[in-house]
Amino acid sequence: MNATDRTPADLLRSALAADPGRPLVTFYDDATGERVELSVATFANWVAKTANLLQGDLAAQPGDRLALLLPAHWQTAVWLLACASVGVVADVGGDPAAADLVVSGPDSLDAARACSGERVALALRPLGGRFPQPPEGFADYAVEVPGQGDRFAPFAPVDPEEPALVVAGAELTGAEVVEKARADATDLGLTGPGSRLLSGLPYDTWRGLSAGLYAPLATGGSVVLCRHLDGLGEESLAKRVENERVSATAL
Repeated sequence: MNATDRTPADLLRSALAADPGRPLVTFYDDATGERVELSVATFANWVAKTANLLQGDLAAQPGDRLALLLPAHWQTAVWLLACASVGVVADVGGDPAAADLVVSGPDSLDAARACSGERVALALRPLGGRFPQPPEGFADYAVEVPGQGDRFAPFAPVDPEEPALVVAGAELTGAEVVEKARADATDLGLTGPGSRLLSGLPYDTWRGLSAGLYAPLATGGSVVLCRHLDGLGEESLAKRVENERVSATAL
């Protein structure tokens, strides 16, 4: 990636310029049997649409806080990069009552209602499916995002020295996220472009976020992100590592 990249959104732009067709995020949910593979271009398109929803329909501004109540999931990764694109602070597992807006999965809707601002709900169904019945008081992400624009331009430049991410109580600027992600590469076994990391870690710690998104993005690699991996036996895991051409694991 480019040495001049200062924010996670910069990293994604560089990845898109370098090789838009390569895989970036491959997601497995071993409770449902779902597998989704997103190339850099497809992932960037989801990010652009989500950033347009965030900036436009939800009227989010740089510095606003978004409580992100989602598990390790490909759509969570999209929201993290959309927040970085707008300049919104993604507070992973944050207090909805203290946030300007909230994004929730189906299991945290009651807690998310404490947010007095805009509320978005994700069903987390296979293929990004919508809720059978939209939760009261929430916009259904799967309904709202398809019609958004495929290109995104922020109303104001994103300052890399401003807060961008809060996880496990630690606040990081965009520049710090990029710096830490690059520094993690060796420890995670990412040796450079083309490296493929399988992560079964949750997104509630920096290590989980780094392994499951930021470090592969920062080094030109890709991630095989696995949810409910504890239900997979050793033989099946070994087969996945082989089939997905995984070069390192974080479990």
